[in-house]
Amino acid sequence: MNYTISAMFYSDSTMHQIYINDGSFDFTYQLPQMFYSFLISSVLGSVLNMLGLYEKNIAEFKKLGKPNKMKNKLLSNIKVKIVIFFIIDYILMIFFWIYLGCFCAVYKNTQKHLLLDVSSSFGISLATPFFTIIFPCIFRFLALKDKNGKRKLLFKFSKILQNFV
Repeated sequence: MNYTISAMFYSDSTMHQIYINDGSFDFTYQLPQMFYSFLISSVLGSVLNMLGLYEKNIAEFKKLGKPNKMKNKLLSNIKVKIVIFFIIDYILMIFFWIYLGCFCAVYKNTQKHLLLDVSSSFGISLATPFFTIIFPCIFRFLALKDKNGKRKLLFKFSKILQNFV
């Protein structure tokens, strides 16, 4: 997904910049494109994760106990969610495959630039969870370190931050 979205940001101005730089990779010029590609990939990945991850539904299914209408409805919702996930996933993968195949066939000389761009964007995506997880951890650590229980608000705030991550 990241590879295709990065390729979508290659426009005439990007190709012209590569030509002006005599084929060398200009990191500062590509940085905004890498960042935008990372953001779009993250949002699209989160949407796909909401469809593909259904452990909350299964936990709720287990809590209901005996078979009843609610349990059957929940089971059918899980099945629909799985089917929609796979349909969307396969459609996206086929589109990505066709788009990247055409892009790399037409722009043979930009494949190295695209690979560097995607690698940098992938590196950003690997480093981002560290920074998004560290803040809820800091607030929770400070709240739990308090022996008087005066920092309950910090603990609640850390739980809210954790839900957004």
